[in-house]
Amino acid sequence: MKTFRDKLLKYSKFIFWGFAFITAAVLLYLILPSEPRFMYEYQKGAPWKHENLVAPFDFAILKSSNEIEIEKREATRNFAPYFLADTLISTQKMGELINDLGQVNEEEHPEIRAVERELVSSLQALYYNGILLNSPEAMDILADKSEISVVTGNMVDRRAVSDLTSEKTAYNNFRQVITDLSARFPEVAGELRKLDAARYIKSNLSFDDNYTRSELNRLESAIATARGMVQAGERIILKGEIVDDSRFQLLESLKGAYEMKRGEGINSHLISVGKFMLILVFLGLLFTYLYIYKPNILSDTRKLSFMLLFLVFVVFLAQAVNSYENLHIYMVPLAILPVVIRTFYDPRTAIFTLIITSILIGFYAPNNYEFVLLEVSAGMVAVFSLNKMHRRVHVVIASLLVLLTYALVFTAVTMIREGTLIAFNFRMLQWFAWSSLLILVVYPLIFIFEKLFGFVSDVTLIELSNTNQPLLRKLAEEAPGTFQHSMQIANLAEEVILKIGGNPYLVRAGALYHDIGKAVKPTYFIENQEMGMNPHDLMSYKKSAEIIIDHVRHGIKTAQKHKLPASIIEFIATHHGTTKAKYFYLKHLQDNPNEQLNEEDFVYPGPLPRSREAAVVMLVDGIEAASRSMKEKTLEGLRTLINDMIDQKVKDNQLDNSDLTFADISKIKEILLKKLVNIYHVRIEYPSEK
Repeated sequence: MKTFRDKLLKYSKFIFWGFAFITAAVLLYLILPSEPRFMYEYQKGAPWKHENLVAPFDFAILKSSNEIEIEKREATRNFAPYFLADTLISTQKMGELINDLGQVNEEEHPEIRAVERELVSSLQALYYNGILLNSPEAMDILADKSEISVVTGNMVDRRAVSDLTSEKTAYNNFRQVITDLSARFPEVAGELRKLDAARYIKSNLSFDDNYTRSELNRLESAIATARGMVQAGERIILKGEIVDDSRFQLLESLKGAYEMKRGEGINSHLISVGKFMLILVFLGLLFTYLYIYKPNILSDTRKLSFMLLFLVFVVFLAQAVNSYENLHIYMVPLAILPVVIRTFYDPRTAIFTLIITSILIGFYAPNNYEFVLLEVSAGMVAVFSLNKMHRRVHVVIASLLVLLTYALVFTAVTMIREGTLIAFNFRMLQWFAWSSLLILVVYPLIFIFEKLFGFVSDVTLIELSNTNQPLLRKLAEEAPGTFQHSMQIANLAEEVILKIGGNPYLVRAGALYHDIGKAVKPTYFIENQEMGMNPHDLMSYKKSAEIIIDHVRHGIKTAQKHKLPASIIEFIATHHGTTKAKYFYLKHLQDNPNEQLNEEDFVYPGPLPRSREAAVVMLVDGIEAASRSMKEKTLEGLRTLINDMIDQKVKDNQLDNSDLTFADISKIKEILLKKLVNIYHVRIEYPSEK
């Protein structure tokens, strides 16, 4: 049983790798479509690179989208929008007019009946032509229209738009009729002045949006989508011929017909096997890349799990959007994938993951090559433009640059394919704009991923480096000497990392927190002691070493209590590695030469630093502390100190787990010498005069 458990532990990482990648492969298999793909790739304006193609079966020649759009415009040009006529309004208002005129004494004013007939006739004409609530010119639906369809009960007839009036215009017209009749029949002018023209005017036409839309849809659906047939065995295109507009439409028609027949004579098992093989190939490429160039990601369960889950989620999102007819796959902000990967990993991994994901989605996306070309270009620009992301404006700039990249690459592809910009599809810019705009959600996404997976972004590191953070304020108040020492380490380590490569935000934050354990017993560390007050004088060397070494354990506990990220805790745990508390160790040997000594009592618990940032803090920490204790600080003295201490760390294998190279170590020596010379104002030694 023990042997089996030991073997299980020994091969646990390989078991996890297999489980993670197979799980990702199965999820991708379930997400990606299982329909057969058209076997030929082609581009408008490019030569046909395949063998001579003849029609494998009869199929209809589909009209292009431009042709259908032109026919739709032609069909709807003479379409008259539908308006509902309310006959009750006209009947009611004319009844009110007749009733008001009936109050006039016919014996005194025999002309009133003739006046009544003309007024009723004028009002009836206004209602028949149609009265709208607002002016016809203000209605978008009537733009470029000469007629409307008026629905009266079960009858539909057409009216001229020019005859339509608004309530205001109808009122003015009817008021003018009353004025004209008053001039013609002065005997009844007094009675006519009593009439309120506004009382008889009310809109009787209302736009019928539902019926209008249904009729438009009926007209558009009646347009034929095909224009002729191609017989089986008929030549479509020969090898080397240019795919012009007509041949492109033939190929598109064949592709559409092939997809309609996708279930006929197809071995679905072979399709499934092929799809799974394709997924395994690309996941295998991703694994190979990580195994050769980024083994630290493979060895980190959280990082590997997040990468594969995020890749699967992006593929799922793209397929989900592509399945909706009214949405376009370019709406998916694929550029978010490399931005997030770059934030938590590195730019090269981000770009490689982007390429793998784009190819997986692109194989099933419309216009495969164009999709991969656009998405890889936009994603690379997003990675390059977000080299720094500690300010919100950086994301906005990246979003604009991604949109510009989409537009430029799409314009270039259109010019190559069409040879003209007349056929430029401006609607695509809408989808590019949506995709670019959605990149702005990367900030909240990164925050969520940090909390879920325990990652640390540059933004968080900058926040942690603020010296007003409660933990750093506590260190400054209770151990001011240690705080100043940490500030000095942060400045030196940051300068080194900027020169040799690495994350300056991480190394600064790590350096500021690396000694927070000293705040537990600050007076036991020399930088916090007052002159002549050293508590170590009253205890044994072994006890002193224990207290000094314990600052690492106290620091880890404090960091965990305050929920500092694991990447910061690494600096606390590793800044002394597995070295000895050498002063007390040597003093104990010197005073007790015959005593058998347990060296483990004087050794720091470790572990060794695993990143170049933590390794740099280890080197700088020891050198800065030793340089302050030098009585005479000269150029040669500092050079000897730096070389000896770094060489000793190398000899003690303290840097074995970091990825520092000998070239990096040489640079570190030069940089530290230059910085310490400037800090201590070391002057060169003048030669003496002979």
